[in-house]
Amino acid sequence: METLPDWGTVPRMLRAQAAARPDAVVVSDGLDTLTLSQLRDRATRVARALLASGVQPGDRVAIWAPNHLSWVVTVFGVWDAGAAVVPLSTRAKGYEAGDLLRRTAARVLFVSEGFLGTSYVDLLADVYGAPEGASPFAGLERLELVVSFDEITPRTGVETIDAFLTRADKVDAGAAEERAELVHPGDLCEVLSTSGTTGVPKGVMLGHEQMLRAYWDWSGIADLRDGDRYPVVSPFAHGFGINAGILACVMRTATLLPIALFDPDAALDLVEREQVSLLAGPPTLFARLVNHPELAERNVSSLRVAIVGAAAVPEELVHDMRDRLGLERVINAYGLIEGSVVTMTRDGDPAEIVAATAGRAVPGMEVRIVDESGHLLPARERGEILVRGYGVTQGYWEAPAESAEALAGGWLHTGDVGVLDDAGNLSIVGRKKDMFIAGGFNAYPAEIENLLLRHPDVGQAAVVPVPHPELGEVGCAYVVPESGTEPTADEVIAWARRNMSNYKVPRQVFIVPELPVSANGKIDKRQLRARAATGQPT
Repeated sequence: METLPDWGTVPRMLRAQAAARPDAVVVSDGLDTLTLSQLRDRATRVARALLASGVQPGDRVAIWAPNHLSWVVTVFGVWDAGAAVVPLSTRAKGYEAGDLLRRTAARVLFVSEGFLGTSYVDLLADVYGAPEGASPFAGLERLELVVSFDEITPRTGVETIDAFLTRADKVDAGAAEERAELVHPGDLCEVLSTSGTTGVPKGVMLGHEQMLRAYWDWSGIADLRDGDRYPVVSPFAHGFGINAGILACVMRTATLLPIALFDPDAALDLVEREQVSLLAGPPTLFARLVNHPELAERNVSSLRVAIVGAAAVPEELVHDMRDRLGLERVINAYGLIEGSVVTMTRDGDPAEIVAATAGRAVPGMEVRIVDESGHLLPARERGEILVRGYGVTQGYWEAPAESAEALAGGWLHTGDVGVLDDAGNLSIVGRKKDMFIAGGFNAYPAEIENLLLRHPDVGQAAVVPVPHPELGEVGCAYVVPESGTEPTADEVIAWARRNMSNYKVPRQVFIVPELPVSANGKIDKRQLRARAATGQPT
């Protein structure tokens, strides 16, 4: 595998790439394009404006916006300023986004107003109040400035991107370059959000050098090449979108095509229109492509690599992807926010390996399977997946106890259950943690319960997963009303839709007088799962 250049940090990587290939187009959104030299120049201007706004090395700057060219420019500006980016999901609501902003003490927030008819500023204002002093929201006192990529009604602490960028004139270009040069390889690069069984979303801390190496290796194994055209469907707020998308394309001088809203049924049009080289998505996406009635009449010869990233893929689909789409490579992989890229299948792997496994550990990463007592298990034995290597998180943001537990013994305890074959190929067979997957998103009952408890009429809440014909699994909530209140199931669901990401919203709610408890006084989730399976409240 090609050795990672000695960049060390993202700012140095960007400068080296811009110097070597200034005219290489690395972003194209259909209306505008960015070459490497343009990306560097625009990112520097963002960095100068951040310095003028008082952002210091190590500060956190958040971005709450869909995949867009401006997202790419801004995040490189954040990194140039020596700050760490805190990406927020466009699916998040006021409580969810505000919790992460408050806990990471983000000083600046970039937003895209009006995406899908939503005002993120209004979502925060509804929960955290009107401006107070210089702060845009009374309940987020550490947040000093909100910058909108779109036009917005002026208010305290909120300004447009054009107004923000005029601040750059107050900072000399040399000062911005000096700040970028001072970034250290071990410095914090990202704080990515992940939920947990405690119900409180955690901030996963990742450094510059480890992200560069992880996604240099990922892009090498995935065969992402100079000049490739690569639509990134995964949100930039997710580890795959920001790293396997933005970083990988700039490192490999591929053209990133940001996709804010993806229509799987239009994937064939996208591949043909944009001459897509590499496409990542779930097996259902590729099943749509290979079974499209117009496939034989369409030109998909540009498509070379597919990345499926699923626990299991039908072997017949892998054959169809190779035979009918003409793909040179079909790649499966396993990774997680806390561990970055862990395993990948390789070029030449037979269809049965790609279909049934996530491949072997990437260079510099180790995988082991252990039993409940932490003892190493042999091949073919099922147990918890432990991961060690350069891609593992530095820990959770301001959560030393949880960090120590997750990284006990120098290994990341993933909570996932898997098995290794004799060749080291990893198969994902289950989840140890109390988690379910709704529409491809990890949903944690404890987090949903904590959000439900913010409802003024909810005294207690317990959530268990139930099957759903389209989303796989969804939440079923058992709610005990607050004393003196009489909420209805429909009202609780409607409140959840206003205050939670869609995949977290319980599709069923039962109003009950009490929750069952086990002998040790804890809520008996096993009994609730049995009730939910019958569709009955008791």
